[in-house]
Amino acid sequence: MTTDGPSLSSWGFLLFPGFPMACLTSAIEPLRAANEIAGRPEFAWTLLGEAPGPVRSSANVRFDTDQTIMEATGLDALICLSPPDARFADPRAAHAALRRLGRTGVTLGGFSGGVFPLMRSGAMGAHRPSVHWCYDAAFQAEFPESEASPTAIQREKGRITVSGAGAVFDLMLRVIEERLGRPLMTEVACWFQHPFVRDENAPQATPVARTGGTQAMLPPPVREAIRIFADHIEEPVAIADVAQRLCLSERTLERAFRAATGQPPLRYYRRMRLERGRQRVLYSTDTVTEIARSVGYSTSTDFARHYSEAFGVHPADERKRLAGLRGLAGAVPPEALA
Repeated sequence: MTTDGPSLSSWGFLLFPGFPMACLTSAIEPLRAANEIAGRPEFAWTLLGEAPGPVRSSANVRFDTDQTIMEATGLDALICLSPPDARFADPRAAHAALRRLGRTGVTLGGFSGGVFPLMRSGAMGAHRPSVHWCYDAAFQAEFPESEASPTAIQREKGRITVSGAGAVFDLMLRVIEERLGRPLMTEVACWFQHPFVRDENAPQATPVARTGGTQAMLPPPVREAIRIFADHIEEPVAIADVAQRLCLSERTLERAFRAATGQPPLRYYRRMRLERGRQRVLYSTDTVTEIARSVGYSTSTDFARHYSEAFGVHPADERKRLAGLRGLAGAVPPEALA
């Protein structure tokens, strides 16, 4: 949709091959509903690409773009949507375009993996981005000097970052409320049977391995132990030392872990380190040896063996398999889509 008018709130969505389609629809559909309920165009949106032509989403659905990033004008906000490994074909020109838009007062943002190309552009300034928990290890590896926010939505100083599609919907409901009031926002939420709107400082929901629950549901000692584990991924800490820091006996901590997760703490900790390693296998270009060291393994052989036991595939083979899936899901040159 492209509509001109000084009163409109105009959003641009910059699409990269393999972008998360759910994030795009979670952004546009609430705005579309707000326009319909208000009976007038309050919001406009434009689909952008680095180059002319269609872009395929992660679900292999093709979207026709309206214009290129170089042509973008009249926007209030420009949001990047991409997988974490997405890069511009011409980074020098595209990064300059993003920084130019930011200097002219356009709010810049990234949804899900879209935070990665935005960070690479140097346009984020001091913004502490919201990074989806499944991309956290890859983010830390690529941007070690930057600290990610654990919240689902982060808005500050002309920058917006959101961890995933559900949180994007919440963000847009907030945007609608700020422009059109709470009653209309509530009606939009009810249109989509959206049960609640989370606060912007709400933490991300993070799964607990093999339990079907989230970390927020765990008892405090187990949550705190997991927090300590997370701070000691590269240099593992002994379970006895964790128990001591929590003023518990090692036996008490083990009982609490088994009751909450069905696993002893050492097994949970190893799985946690392997999950972090898997993030870097899937979303970084680091070697298996580098990844092994980053999650506390002295050799890549032990890491690959434990990885294969946990996930049923060697890390190098999983990376090759994902590369093939990404090719199917959008990493296709525009000329091949004609």
